[in-house]
Amino acid sequence: MFDGLKDKLGSFRDDVEEEAEEGDDETESGAEADPEPAGDADVESEPDPEPDAAEDDDADEEDDGGRSIGERAKLFATGKTVIDESDLEGPLDDLELALLASDVEMEVADAILDRVRENLVDTTRARGQSVGDVVEDALKEALVDVMSVGQFDFDQHIADAEKPVTIVFTGVNGVGKTTSIAKLATRLESQGVSTVLANGDTYRAGANEQLREHAENQNLDIITHEQGGDPAAVIYDAVEYAEANDVDVVLGDTAGRLHTSNDLMAQLEKIGRVVDPDMTIFVDEAVAGQDAVHRAREFDDAMEMDGAILTKADADADGGAAISIAHVTGTPVLFLGTGQGYDDLDVFDPESMVEDLFAE
Repeated sequence: MFDGLKDKLGSFRDDVEEEAEEGDDETESGAEADPEPAGDADVESEPDPEPDAAEDDDADEEDDGGRSIGERAKLFATGKTVIDESDLEGPLDDLELALLASDVEMEVADAILDRVRENLVDTTRARGQSVGDVVEDALKEALVDVMSVGQFDFDQHIADAEKPVTIVFTGVNGVGKTTSIAKLATRLESQGVSTVLANGDTYRAGANEQLREHAENQNLDIITHEQGGDPAAVIYDAVEYAEANDVDVVLGDTAGRLHTSNDLMAQLEKIGRVVDPDMTIFVDEAVAGQDAVHRAREFDDAMEMDGAILTKADADADGGAAISIAHVTGTPVLFLGTGQGYDDLDVFDPESMVEDLFAE
């Protein structure tokens, strides 16, 4: 998962390390003063001449990082070196291109670069400490920052909430929304949290059968109406069923739609008025990259979302949607779909994901 992005991030680490080590070599060469000539012990030493103005100019000359060569030499003599902005200029340009090629949204790529620059420029490190480790830590921190926006513990939220908890799922057609609902129900049931499924996708032919098949496979309760019925009424009935039968969570499917589908968006607004769901979750494919990010922003503008599930993450080499959605919308990614099985739903943990991206 996200193997292409993993390779690109590793290249950035190597590039900065190479640039910084070249700077160290130049500093070391400059710090090696020419040895004083071996004078005759009997020869009276001449007083030192007044320093030449040109030599003073050389001492004050700045390197590409805005630091005088004398300053760098002093740091080097104490066993320390500094990562200057000049060490980052080329690698940061390459990192930006790599992030954009991995479908990371432009504003998110800029935020990552700004954080890396802030974390690295003028960083003093002990000689012998790996530049690569310093760079990797800074990049990890930047990635975690942009992916953690709005993050919360879904399981704890469900455990603490007043029951029944009503969750409505939305997104475009064909992204695995119904399957994700069945996966989440399986996850909750395995934790001792009871669920009921509600098919609010009342217009698509075969929608009832699809959700019912998942329910039967996993021995789950399901509420449906005839095709063409009122989606809000279906989910309302499911909530009443949950209240009467002490069911903890209602998982409501809705028709796939674009944010520009006025009739379908009106359906969601009606569900909001009639049911007042506790949570709305947006579902899209990780492999859709920036398209998924744009759709998430549009849905969030049209109706307030509380979280996202990205399907087909196991087939995504780039990771752009996973990195970008939270920062762009303020809505956290909660889960990643990682396979066809009902158990193939992984909690999205930014720190764990970043560690995986840098694992050997």
